[in-house]
Amino acid sequence: MQDDDQTAAIHVAPAPAARAAVEHVIVPRVSDLGGLQVRRALPAQETQMIGPFIFFDEFGPAEFLLGEGLDIRPHPHIGLSTVTYMFEGEIMHRDSLGTAQTIRAGELNLMRSGRGIVHSERTPQAARAGRPKLHGIQTWMALPRALEDGDPAFVHHGAQDLPALEDEGKRVTLILGSMYGLAAGARTPTQTIYADAILQAGAALPFDASAAEERGFYVAQGEVAVGDDRFAAGRLVVLRRGETISLRATTDARLILLGGEPMDGPRYVWWNFVSSRKEAMIAAAHAWERGEMPKVPGDEDDFIPMR
Repeated sequence: MQDDDQTAAIHVAPAPAARAAVEHVIVPRVSDLGGLQVRRALPAQETQMIGPFIFFDEFGPAEFLLGEGLDIRPHPHIGLSTVTYMFEGEIMHRDSLGTAQTIRAGELNLMRSGRGIVHSERTPQAARAGRPKLHGIQTWMALPRALEDGDPAFVHHGAQDLPALEDEGKRVTLILGSMYGLAAGARTPTQTIYADAILQAGAALPFDASAAEERGFYVAQGEVAVGDDRFAAGRLVVLRRGETISLRATTDARLILLGGEPMDGPRYVWWNFVSSRKEAMIAAAHAWERGEMPKVPGDEDDFIPMR
């Protein structure tokens, strides 16, 4: 949607070349998940987190055979929030809270695990009647220590709920936080920014240092330049603190902007668990192995075993 607030605008100012502003360029690890290509950029050897973001996956683009689709069986999480944002296709999310929510292109699913939640993600049956396509981003945000053992929760935001701004060859959809005079409706426990930016070739997009203390951008499609340096699709660029940049699309491009305040200490990541305490992950693993974590209504008969 077009934002009517006159303060919502994208002003491009001179910014340093990439060599001065870039901390790391991360090339994701590529894996196959049941016929779906997944590019995992975080966690990486170069950096564990950007703000609260401790896990970053791009899944697809993919087109399944007739009758087939995504089948991520029920599995548990602790200590994190999953952020699922779709470019194309649809997924049926079910969880142990009783949620059954289809997410489609331009929509947001935000699930907080707290002390423990179980969920599954599958292509809806109706979509399998054709050749379903799928493309999107799923990230995990680490929870602050005070909320790691809190109650689980789930919220869905439709495409019409996400504020957007169009200006001079670019469209920015704000998913989380505040940027460019826009404010997202989804709430996060720490200061966070997360946005989807679509740029026409030649368009410029500023990414101001004041947006967040820790920042990065992921090139999902096309190519962008910062000064004389170019970044192709499938690159996560971690920016130095305090450096404002201007991104210029050398082709039609799509970016994810992300960041936030530093987390309150390092985190351990093991299987589907994130925590500041190893013992919490071990306890969750034992609970899953013993069948003590809750079932997913509507998807009770299957699960992913510990590995």
